Amino acid sequence: MLETTAPALQTRDLTIRFGGHVAVDAVTYNFRPGRLVAIVGPNGAGKTTYFNLISGQLRASGGTVIHRGEDITRLSVPERTRRGIGRAFQLTNLFPRLSVLENVRLAIQARHPGAMHLFRLADADRPTIEAAMGYIERCGLAGRRSEPAANLPHGDQRKLEVALLLALESSIVMFDEPTAGMSADEAPIILELIRSIKADTSKTIILVEHKMDVIRSLADEIMVLHNGQLVASGAPADVMKSDVVRDAYLGTMGH
Repeated sequence: MLETTAPALQTRDLTIRFGGHVAVDAVTYNFRPGRLVAIVGPNGAGKTTYFNLISGQLRASGGTVIHRGEDITRLSVPERTRRGIGRAFQLTNLFPRLSVLENVRLAIQARHPGAMHLFRLADADRPTIEAAMGYIERCGLAGRRSEPAANLPHGDQRKLEVALLLALESSIVMFDEPTAGMSADEAPIILELIRSIKADTSKTIILVEHKMDVIRSLADEIMVLHNGQLVASGAPADVMKSDVVRDAYLGTMGH
């Protein structure tokens, strides 16, 4: 069934070296619309490095990243974002001193040709403000809409990052350990937001995660990295029941 759907994103032999160390070693994978792929593996496996190669934070030493048939391997992070590749946990760093509402408003405006007028008066753009408030309310931040992003508690910063991704209307949505550092009360809110994004079958979600309960509840596919190499992939039940994968690669992870 998966093979009939064209990949939204592909990596082909994607590789990065740091000196003599190969951190990601010729990883090839197809990410398809309507699927959530969890990237797992022990510490030092190359998960975040591979993730950073896809989002553009790191420049590949070899191989390609292909988005909807276009080679984007050399494109910058902003150029990838404009093409619909959105990564959480980088975006709040853009405007930490601006309010929650202003951050989300700017994300909405960044989608449009008039984005150079980012700092026009809020009252001059009421529809954008109303749209921004919709995303803020969806993420449970209406009561903090006027607070600077930098002043938010950790859990609320994570919620804002999801609101920004929603506002950008990214087709590829990337999360790097989205519940890390969150309380037991806060984490379910983020997971429900991810589920709501997943319900849109035009979206492709890529998730780096250590918590196996999160992976079991969200993932359609798992790809397992070890020493920078892709050592297993497929449906969660199939991957997790592999003795080699479970013992060697998942056994050191949190449950």
